[in-house]
Amino acid sequence: MLARCKTAALLGLEARPVLVEVDLAPGLPGLQMVGLADAAVQESRERVRSALRHSNQKVPQTRVVVNLAPADLRKEGPGFDLPIALGLLLASGQLAPASSEAVWSAGELALNGELRPIRGVLAIAIAARQHGARALVVPQANSWEAALVDGLQVWGASDLNQVLWHLQHPHANHQNVQPLRPQARRPGPTGPEVGDLAAVKGQAHGRRALEIAAAGGHHLLLCGPPGSGKTMLAQRLAGLLPALNPAEALELTAIHSVAGLLDSSQGLLETRPFRSPHHSCSAAGLLGGGGLPRPGELALAHHGVLFLDELAEFRRAVLDQLRQPLEDGEVWIHRARQRTRFPCQITLVAATNPCPCGWLGDPERSCSCGEGQRQRYWGRLSGPLLDRIDLQVVMRRPSSHALTAPFRQHSDGDGPESTAVVRQRVLRARRRMAGRNPAGCSNGRIPGGVLHQVVQLEPQALLVWEGALRQRQLSARAGARLLRVAQTISDLGAQPQISAAAIAEALTYRSFDQLH
Repeated sequence: MLARCKTAALLGLEARPVLVEVDLAPGLPGLQMVGLADAAVQESRERVRSALRHSNQKVPQTRVVVNLAPADLRKEGPGFDLPIALGLLLASGQLAPASSEAVWSAGELALNGELRPIRGVLAIAIAARQHGARALVVPQANSWEAALVDGLQVWGASDLNQVLWHLQHPHANHQNVQPLRPQARRPGPTGPEVGDLAAVKGQAHGRRALEIAAAGGHHLLLCGPPGSGKTMLAQRLAGLLPALNPAEALELTAIHSVAGLLDSSQGLLETRPFRSPHHSCSAAGLLGGGGLPRPGELALAHHGVLFLDELAEFRRAVLDQLRQPLEDGEVWIHRARQRTRFPCQITLVAATNPCPCGWLGDPERSCSCGEGQRQRYWGRLSGPLLDRIDLQVVMRRPSSHALTAPFRQHSDGDGPESTAVVRQRVLRARRRMAGRNPAGCSNGRIPGGVLHQVVQLEPQALLVWEGALRQRQLSARAGARLLRVAQTISDLGAQPQISAAAIAEALTYRSFDQLH
C-alpha cells in the first residue's frame, strides 16, 4: 500500500514542499530511504521505529521504501521524522487517509515518541499556508512560532500519541491525552535594555555622526584610541532606530528561525537586532554558508545594526566580501546545486584603533608602532570597502572635565541629550524621507539612478560639492554617498534643500578618503 504525507525542506530562508511517499511491499523487513536525504534524515529510520514501538503502534514487518520528493532537492535535518512516522501508519492501515488530508507536519521524534523542536518552523508554516494546507502539526515548543502565520491552523503536540489520537478523533477528548488545539500567537520579547545616549561623555562629533547614521541608514566607522567611547556609542545606535513594522518583524523572525535561534518562549521579534561578531569570525560565519547554507551575522542583523569591533583585526579576505552585500542589501550564496539569498539591509558600525598599539595621534601617550606596522594594520581595510562607509569619524579620549561633568550640578540643564530626544529628531527625519524617497527608503539606500531626481541642492551647495569631488578626487560612489549624507543632515534640520553648510558638514565625516 502506498501512502503520502506533506512536509517541507528548508532552502535558505524558504521552505520547499516535500511529498513523503511510503510504500509497503513483500520482502525482507527493512526501511530504505531515497530522495537525496542527508545523514540526519537517514538516521530517522531508527528514531521512527523506536517511537512507534513506544507509542504502542505496530512497526510494519515488511519491506518499506520511503521516497522524499522531489528527488533532486536536498533534505536536511530531523524534521522529517513525524511525517515519515505518519506515512508508515497510513500505509499499514493504522491511520485513516482522510484524517491527514491537507495536514502538513514537521518535527523530530525522540526514541520514546516525544516530539522535539526543530529549526525553520516559521518558513515551513509560510509554505504550508501558500500551498493550501488546512493545518500544520509541529512540536509544542515550535507552536508559538508557527502561529505567527495568519490563515493557518497550528497544532502543537508533545508526543506522537497525542498527534495520532486527534487525527483519529478530531472532535473527541480523552482523559489521558491533552487536547491538541490550534495555537494563538504569543507576544514577542521586549528585547535587551539599550543604554541611554546621555551617558556618553563628550564626543559631540561622534554623537552627531551616530544621529545621522540612525536617521539615514548610513554606515559608520569610528576610529580612536582605547577608552574613547567607540563601543559605547555603537551600542546606543539601535535605541535611535524606529520600531520594526509587521512585515520587517516577520522577515527577521523567519531568519532567526532558520538559524535555529528562536526558543519556545519567543514570539514575533519586535526589536531591532544588534549583532557583534568577534574579529576571528570566518567568511561563512559573517556572510552565511555551509553545504545547505544557513544565515550568517549579516542576515541575522537584518533591519538592525551589525557592529564590527576591532575592524582592522578582521582578515582582509573576510572584510572584502562585505563590499557587495553592503551595496545591495542582500547576500547570494552559490553552491553547485542551488543559489540561496539572505537579505541584509543593515546599518554597519565599525570601530578600530588608529594603529596596533592604539595611541597614534593621542596627545598624552606616544605611539610605539613603526611605520611598517601601521601600514600593514591599515592595509587590511581596502579602499573599496572604506569607499562604501558613509561616515568616517576620528575620536579622541574625553577630557577630564567631560568625565567629571555628571558629578557637578547643572542648574542650567546643559547636559548631553538623551536617546529619547535624539530619537524624536531621527523619526521626524525618517518621515520626511518616507514621503520623498522611492519606496519610502532611507537616504542611505536611495538608488544612484534616481538620486538626481530626489536630491535638491542650493546653487552654492552645488559648487561646494563639485569642488570636493575635484580636490579630494572622490570616486563616483563616494561622491554620491557624500550627497546622501548631506541630504540626511538637511532632513534632520527640516531644510527643503541641501545647503552649502550641509555639504561642508558631510565632508567632515570623510576622514579616510585619501588613506589608500
